[in-house]
Amino acid sequence: MTDGSDEHQEAVVNGGPRGDRPDPRPRRGFWFGLVVAIVKPFMLVFTKPEFTGRENMPRSGGVVFAPNHISHFDPLVLGFYIWECRRIPRFLGKASVFKLPIAGRIISSAGQIPVYRESTQAADAFRDAVAAVERGECVGVYPEGTISRDPDLWPMSGKTGVARIALRTGCPVIPIANWGAQEVIRSYTGKTRIRLLPRKTIKVRAGKPVDLSAFTDKPITNELLHEATEVIMHAVAETLGELRGETPPKELFDLRKARSDDGEEKA
Repeated sequence: MTDGSDEHQEAVVNGGPRGDRPDPRPRRGFWFGLVVAIVKPFMLVFTKPEFTGRENMPRSGGVVFAPNHISHFDPLVLGFYIWECRRIPRFLGKASVFKLPIAGRIISSAGQIPVYRESTQAADAFRDAVAAVERGECVGVYPEGTISRDPDLWPMSGKTGVARIALRTGCPVIPIANWGAQEVIRSYTGKTRIRLLPRKTIKVRAGKPVDLSAFTDKPITNELLHEATEVIMHAVAETLGELRGETPPKELFDLRKARSDDGEEKA
């Protein structure tokens, strides 16, 4: 980075002027380093990042971050954000993706984590994520499981994976909100559109760790997991509300119920 505009951009991303001495970067390895070398310049050229709340992300130790999902573009946004938090993001992905000839090799070598959805045991599906957290990794799980279908792109009701990992390991859960990625790629609108120019402002904010103390030291039942998940999802929605300057809905969009109602109407 050589000119003044780049220097300002880095100040926005890193939270201070270059004279600050941030925490050292974690050791990233060749494959993840290759991803960083490609993604970070791309993001700085084609987006205007506004990153806040990075002080809420623990700088070491096992942690799960739970982001909202609004676009096929936001995994790049969130990966960049976590990297700027001085952590290496380890996202969960479908196990089948890891079997792809080239992409699977890169994803696996970069330390990303497969989810075994075909497993008959729900706990087994997240075994690698639990192991990663116990090693002190920063693991990312989209609790909604898919891109939001809420008409206003608020978070939907979530699946129990984040709560399962957190209650199994005792690690903190960090709610993360992102906004602006939907302007780059609008997903599920009938026709996918990619618009890199003009540069879009991309906002990301990490909230304070979710208080799950009411659920600790109790048997991990399905009911307990659903209750903890509801608390996590409302924390994600509140963080997004802070980012958007709006009040999130009290009742989150339920995709399963919406599909069921739609099926009844068609019938």
